[in-house]
Amino acid sequence: MSFVMGPALLFCPADRPERFQKAAERSDAVILDLEDAVAPADKKRARGAILAQVGAQGDVPELEPTRTIIRINPAGTEDFEKDLHCLAHTPYRTVMLAKTESAEQLRALEDFHVIALCETAAGIINAPAIAAAPNVVALMWGAEDLLASLGGTSSRRDDGGYRAVALHARSSVLLAAGAFGKEAVDAVYVNIPDLEGLTEESRDAVASGFSSKACIHPDQVAAVRAAYAPSEEDVATAQELLEAARAAGTGVFQFKGKMIDGPILKHAESTIRRAGALA
Repeated sequence: MSFVMGPALLFCPADRPERFQKAAERSDAVILDLEDAVAPADKKRARGAILAQVGAQGDVPELEPTRTIIRINPAGTEDFEKDLHCLAHTPYRTVMLAKTESAEQLRALEDFHVIALCETAAGIINAPAIAAAPNVVALMWGAEDLLASLGGTSSRRDDGGYRAVALHARSSVLLAAGAFGKEAVDAVYVNIPDLEGLTEESRDAVASGFSSKACIHPDQVAAVRAAYAPSEEDVATAQELLEAARAAGTGVFQFKGKMIDGPILKHAESTIRRAGALA
């Protein structure tokens, strides 16, 4: 299983069906949220909204299943079981499990592609075991819930940068995903008007190896996509480098006066993939 959505994943409350289509159109993939974005009293209505847009059996759903993610409630909760019952009647097979804390929790989701959202201390510590689960296609980390689980008050310093514990969690999830060949999704940027800060953080996500970044507002999508889009010059250089590697036929070779080896070629391949994803 592989995860090819992205780079801009947009959350949309599952109890706001009038927003579903617009969210899908404006992003690379939409995350219909049955968890935090929906009040407890409205979760039944939210599940009904997901079922309603699927239509009668055999109908084509309004949202493309390959570009739709459903964030479900944490394992072990009553709403988790109700979410699974709802999804059994839909074509949606990619879910984001809120507050994933162990590989054992993923067994109930063996029929789904899972984005494991690690946003508690237990989830971060167990990220490698979670990433190793065969039905996990990606890991995402969450800053605010993590700090809340630790009894903290804020994931960021006054200058907008992450606190050390949040940076550790971010790196831990990224490394766990990479160790098991899974994709990594960067956390949301909650300061919606600060597009400059979002752009800077998205560029860092690209450079660090995150394949996607989650968004909480449609206005954030363009900034994330722009940060992930390589320039025409970058693409041309990457193509030229890969062609030179094929011609050289060796593990290490010189290109424009520089020594080139495997890791540099992987960077070039990543550039080409990002360009293709945003084409």
